[in-house]
Amino acid sequence: QSVVRVVFHDRRLQYSEQQQLEGWRWSRPGDRILDIDIPLSVGILEPQIHPTLLNTVEFLWDPLRRTSIFVQVHCISTEFTLRKNGGEKGVPFRIQIDTFGAGGKGDPPEHLHSASCLVKVFKPKGADRKQKTDREKVEKQPAPEREKFQPAYESTVLAEVG
Repeated sequence: QSVVRVVFHDRRLQYSEQQQLEGWRWSRPGDRILDIDIPLSVGILEPQIHPTLLNTVEFLWDPLRRTSIFVQVHCISTEFTLRKNGGEKGVPFRIQIDTFGAGGKGDPPEHLHSASCLVKVFKPKGADRKQKTDREKVEKQPAPEREKFQPAYESTVLAEVG
């Protein structure tokens, strides 16, 4: 079983995460922060979307079969910034996936693995502009500094949480 969550990356927002999520729920009644895109996902079994946990989805999967999950994040990074007049930096989110094995009778499930990646979510036009300016900033850096940046990928690569 795996649990996927969208959480705040910044520690200061982690402390107020519940209040932030409640504020979002109040301003967007009936909406969710995270969903599974079922038609694009492969090999997932029993997807569960909890009505009260807006930033969490769960699913079962067989580790012997090819499995991939596509998730949709329905909020943008600037929804959690203080100013709302445009040009906000936006808060970074972390997509985290925790995987558990089946526990024995009466035992809690065994934690097997955790991985995460940092994401910022922008509207399409803003995202294109942000990617362009980020790319230009990196290209201006000297070669040794450029090597510190992770290369771009077509799909999101999760790094193991240590």
